Amino acid sequence: MTRAFDLRRLGLADYEATWRAMQAFTDARTPATPDALWLTEHPPVYTLGLAGRREHLLRANGVPVLKVDRGGQVTFHGPGQLVVYVLVDLKRARLGVRDMVRRLEDAVVNWLGTLGIAAHGKPAAPGVYVARPDGAGEAKIAALGLKVRNGCTYHGLAVTQLADLGVARSVEAAGEELAPVLAARLEKR
Repeated sequence: MTRAFDLRRLGLADYEATWRAMQAFTDARTPATPDALWLTEHPPVYTLGLAGRREHLLRANGVPVLKVDRGGQVTFHGPGQLVVYVLVDLKRARLGVRDMVRRLEDAVVNWLGTLGIAAHGKPAAPGVYVARPDGAGEAKIAALGLKVRNGCTYHGLAVTQLADLGVARSVEAAGEELAPVLAARLEKR
């Protein structure tokens, strides 16, 4: 049985308004509400997850800082960065949180592979990592942070600019490519 995902393309959207919309969507869900993927990018903002503290922020540079209810620490969001919010009923999907995180990471790794970018996840550090172009270690290309409320997820993942790795993609094009990969990975049993 294939689950249908409601795909929403939000364009450039205010972070706090989008976060509040995710909360409202989650609170209003019924067993019949389709799962959703929201594609967006945000004006510059730092978000502090539940484990994040302001002192973890190395430099704010006048960018707004917002404490939010997702997992993780500090994440920067800004124009040119694809953000995919994943609103999934875990019970209906028969997924636990850890399995959900691994599936999101696997989908990003697989998609990046189609672009010629070798990437990997780390069991002890959620997200997706790539070798730095300068050869000096690795960098996180996709941050991941979720909130589970009433058995349903919101928040999701943020993918840094692919241009840093030599791939030319608009945020919109990247979202259109990644969304079906995410949906297929979340549907697998």
